[in-house]
Amino acid sequence: MVTDDADANAPKSYPSAGPMPMLGLGTWQNEEPEQCVESVRTALEMGYRHVDTAQIYENETAVGEGIERAGVDREDVFLATKIWSSNLAPEDVLKTARESLDRLGVEYVDLLYVHWPARAYDPEGTLEAFTELHEEGLIENVGVSNFLPEQLAEAVAVSDVPILANQVELHPLLQQADIREACASHDVEVVAYSPLARGGVFDQPVVQDIADEHDVSEVQVSLAWLREKGVTAIPKATSKAHIRDNWESLSLELSADEIDAIDAIETDERQVDPGFAPWN
Repeated sequence: MVTDDADANAPKSYPSAGPMPMLGLGTWQNEEPEQCVESVRTALEMGYRHVDTAQIYENETAVGEGIERAGVDREDVFLATKIWSSNLAPEDVLKTARESLDRLGVEYVDLLYVHWPARAYDPEGTLEAFTELHEEGLIENVGVSNFLPEQLAEAVAVSDVPILANQVELHPLLQQADIREACASHDVEVVAYSPLARGGVFDQPVVQDIADEHDVSEVQVSLAWLREKGVTAIPKATSKAHIRDNWESLSLELSADEIDAIDAIETDERQVDPGFAPWN
């Protein structure tokens, strides 16, 4: 169900990377249950068809309720969640994935990620459990998150199910060219979390100038740049205004010169940097 208001603001098209819509709703740090429910409902009624959550976000129940309240057919929603790093031993993958499905109130998820290649992660054992979930019809696709190129190559080599996506922090201030190149070489999609650098893009002069030129927000410029790079973005948003601003980025087309100008930003500003990250 899409409202008249959503129709008025809908972009001309909703691009997809394979089965995955290229703009999704991120729910990291959207922990207040009713707010999370309403964020998901609002996004789906506006036209979004991709919702991303994780075990560690502790909001899977609210995400599932938001999907139910929106009245959108389950089959039309690309739903992703992630197995936390302490749950990556094979038996824990199998157990906690089912618990995630119960919390979400669904029979399957479209994409299940390894959240971090850390702690209990073992490439063969962990991904064998993911394969078992796939064979049982509990997950449609396998993904990884925060994987460096060498870890991605290993996962691709040992997984019996193709790796659909690698979800990493990616935005104009952290462009991750090596990871994007590695993903392309393995036919793996790139999904960007924190695609607005936690607000850092608002202070970037190049992004500001392009936004002024188009009379749009820096948010829309950053998301349009990611889309031009073939990257799926999952910005977090809670208010209807922010959810709509993200959605309207799908109507923004950047020129080749504008894309080149953003490409030339020379920063490496990582927002998410836990001690157990593979780059530490």
